[in-house]
Amino acid sequence: MVRLPRNNAARRALFAFSASAAAMVAASPAYAQVDEIVVTAQKVEQNIQDVPIAISAVTGDALQRAGAKSLEDITSIVPSVTFRKGTTNANSAIVMRGVGTISFSVAAEPSVSTVVDGIVLSRSGQSFLDLVDFDRIEVLRGPQGTLFGKNASAGLVNIVSKGGTDTFQAEANVSGTTDDEYRGRLTVSGPIAENLSGRLTGFYGKFDGNLKNTYYDKDVNGYEHYGARGLLDWDGDGAKVRVIADYFKANDDCCAEVTGVSRGPVLDAELGITPQGEDTRRVNQNLITRSLDRQWSITLNADIDTFADHTFSVITGYRNWKNTEIRDGDFLPRPLVGTPQLHDRGTVETDQVSAEVRLASPQKQALTYQVGGFLWYSKNQQDFTRSDVTCATSTSPIDPLTGARPCNLADTVNTLFPSASSVSKVSFRNYAVFGQATYEFTPELRFTLGGRYTHDEVSYTHFRGPARNLTNGVITGGAGLSTVGAGGTATNNLSRGETDADNFSGKAVLQYDIAPRAMVYASYTRGYKGPAFNVFFNHVAPTNSTPIDPEKSNSYEVGLKSQFFDRRVQLNATAFLVDYKGFQANNFVLLNGAVVTNLTNAGSVRSKGGEVDLTVAPAEGLNLRANLAYADAKVRRFNPNPLTNAPDARDGTRLPLAPKFSYTVGADYDVPVGPVKLYLSSDWHHVSRQFSDLGESGPIDPYGIWNASVGISDADDKYRLTVLVRNILDDSYVLLNTTAGQRLMIPRDADRYAGVNLRVRFD
Repeated sequence: MVRLPRNNAARRALFAFSASAAAMVAASPAYAQVDEIVVTAQKVEQNIQDVPIAISAVTGDALQRAGAKSLEDITSIVPSVTFRKGTTNANSAIVMRGVGTISFSVAAEPSVSTVVDGIVLSRSGQSFLDLVDFDRIEVLRGPQGTLFGKNASAGLVNIVSKGGTDTFQAEANVSGTTDDEYRGRLTVSGPIAENLSGRLTGFYGKFDGNLKNTYYDKDVNGYEHYGARGLLDWDGDGAKVRVIADYFKANDDCCAEVTGVSRGPVLDAELGITPQGEDTRRVNQNLITRSLDRQWSITLNADIDTFADHTFSVITGYRNWKNTEIRDGDFLPRPLVGTPQLHDRGTVETDQVSAEVRLASPQKQALTYQVGGFLWYSKNQQDFTRSDVTCATSTSPIDPLTGARPCNLADTVNTLFPSASSVSKVSFRNYAVFGQATYEFTPELRFTLGGRYTHDEVSYTHFRGPARNLTNGVITGGAGLSTVGAGGTATNNLSRGETDADNFSGKAVLQYDIAPRAMVYASYTRGYKGPAFNVFFNHVAPTNSTPIDPEKSNSYEVGLKSQFFDRRVQLNATAFLVDYKGFQANNFVLLNGAVVTNLTNAGSVRSKGGEVDLTVAPAEGLNLRANLAYADAKVRRFNPNPLTNAPDARDGTRLPLAPKFSYTVGADYDVPVGPVKLYLSSDWHHVSRQFSDLGESGPIDPYGIWNASVGISDADDKYRLTVLVRNILDDSYVLLNTTAGQRLMIPRDADRYAGVNLRVRFD
C-alpha cells in the first residue's frame, strides 16, 4: 500500500483556514447576498435555485480565481467529481458519484457526458482540454439522458462559452510559477456591425514537468498547449445566432508513471532509483511517454422566435479530434534477459457531427414544455503498433554495476523483435426524440415529466495480424503480443461486428416551494448508456466480438434548495440512490470451456449517498463555502464464475476511484483598501481512501490539499496581480496506483509550488 506521511497536516490546515476565515468575518461589517447564477441545465435559462437537479455551477471568474486550467482542476470545487488519469487523454475518464466507464475500447462510450456549447463530445479524452474563455461550467450529477441523451447515465458536464460584447473590451493574462510553468492569453471582444458582436481568444502555455527522466536528463510530465477560439453573436429581431470555431494543439510528454516500490535488486539497480513510494520523482526510461492532441470544431446555435412566443432552437456542429499516444510500457532503460522491452504507439482520430432541434414554450405560464429531435454520428479510427525486444539468453556480458544481462541488439539469433499493428474502425449512429413538460398546479407545487426514445447503432472492423519477428517475419509472441490474428487464427486477421439497441428513458419530478426561497424535490430518472464492443489492440474474435448490451440505471433522488437570512446563506442538499444493471466492466466469461476476461455486462452496481453545498455571505465581498460529497459506490453482484457458479469475489467491493468522502471548505474576500482592492482566497480539499481498479486493488490513501491566493488591483479592477500557492503543506499524494505500487501516477500539485498572474483589461 502506498501511504501518505502521517502528520497533523489536516488539522494544521483547518486551523489556518478557520483562523483566516474568522479574521475575514471580523473585518467585514457591510451587507451582502449570495450571488445568483443562471444555468441552462434544462435547456432553458433558469436560476440554479429553481432547477430540481443536483447541480453545481462554477463561473469562469471562480475558475480563474482557483487557478483552474483544465477540467481536471474542478475536483477541488465539485467534490463529487473524480478523474481517471491515463497515460494519454484517450485513456482518461470522468467519474461522478463513484461511477464511470474505464475501458481501453475505442467502441465503448463514457458514462459521464461532456457537452460544450450544446455539442456532446464523442469521447472522454476530448474533454481534457484547456478551459479558455468559458462563462461557466455546470456539473449535473446523476443520469441526465432525458434532455441531453448521449453518454449521460452517470452525469454530465456542461461547458458554456462567454459571448460577444456590446462595447470594445480586451483582456491579457500572463502567468508564471516556481516550477517553470508559463502561460499567456489574449482576448478581444466587441461590436462588429449592427446586431453583430464577436470574441476572439488566443492562448499559449508551457510546463517542463514534475518528474525527471534520468535516461535523457530531462523533466517530463509537462505540456505545451496553444490554440484559439473565435465567436460571432448575432442578436437581431426575433432571432439569436451564435457561431463558434476553435483550434487546440497539445504536445505533452505525459504521463510517465514512477516506480513506487522495489522491483527487485537487479531492476532497481537498472533504474538507478531508490523507490520512495509517493515521494518518488524520477524515472529511467528509454522512450519518453507522450500524448499529442489536435482538436478543432465549428458550432452553430440558433434561437428563433416563432408562433405564440415559442422558441425554435437549432444546435449543430462538427468536431475533429486526433490523439497520438507514445508509451514506454516496460518502464526500464533497456531490454534485459527475462525482462522484455515494450513500446507502444497509437493514434485515435474521431470525426463527429450532430444536430439537435427543439421547440420550447414560453416559460411564464402554468404549463411549460419542450420537444425535440437529435441526430448524431461519429467515425473513429485507431492505428496501433506494439513493438517488443526480448531475449531468453544474451551474448552480452552481465553489467557489473547492476547485475543485469542486457539483450544484445546486434544478435538477431538470440534477440527477437516481435511486433504487430492493428487498425480499428468504429462508427456510432444515434437518433432520438424527446420531450419534457412542467405543470404548475399551484404557485408552490410543480410536476415535471419527461421522456426520450433513443436508437443506437454500433459497428466495427478490427484488423490485426499475429505478431511477427521484424528480422525474419516469423510469427513470434512477446509481452502483450498475440500469435493469432484478430479473427481468432494465425491466418484470419479480421474481426467485424455490428449491433443496435432501442430504449425509452425518462424522468418524473415533484417539487414544492416550502418557503419563498426554499424548494424541496423528489425525482425518479431512468438512465441509459448505449451498446458497445470490446475493440482494442489485442481484440480476438469470438472472445471480444460479442456485443455488449446497453447499461441501464434507475435513480432516486430527493433534494433541498434554499436561501435564507435575506439571501446571505444558501444551502443545497441532495440524497440519492442509483442502481445500474448491465454495468459495462471487465469480468469473467466462458469461452469454449475456458474462463477468460472480457469487457462485458458484468452485473449490477449501486451508488448511494448525499451532497451538501453551503455558501454564506456574512458581509460585502466575503463568501464562505463548504461542499461535501458522500458516495458509497459498490458492486452489488457481478455475474458468477461460469465454471463453478461461485459468487464473484468482487461482490460487495467498492468501485474504482470512488472515495466515500470528499469535501472542500474555502473562503473568498474582496475588500477595498484605500486606492486598491485586495482579493483573498483560501481552500482545503480532502479526499478519503479510494482504489484504482475493481476488486479494491491499487489502494490510494486519503489526502488533503491546502491552496491560497492573494490578489491586488486598482479600484476599477483594470490591473490585477495575483500570487498563489498550491499545496501549501507540501503533502504528496498519488492519482493512480497500478501493480501494487510499481506504477504510480504523481500529479503536479503533489508538490508545493507558487505562481503569479497578471491580468490587464482594456475598454
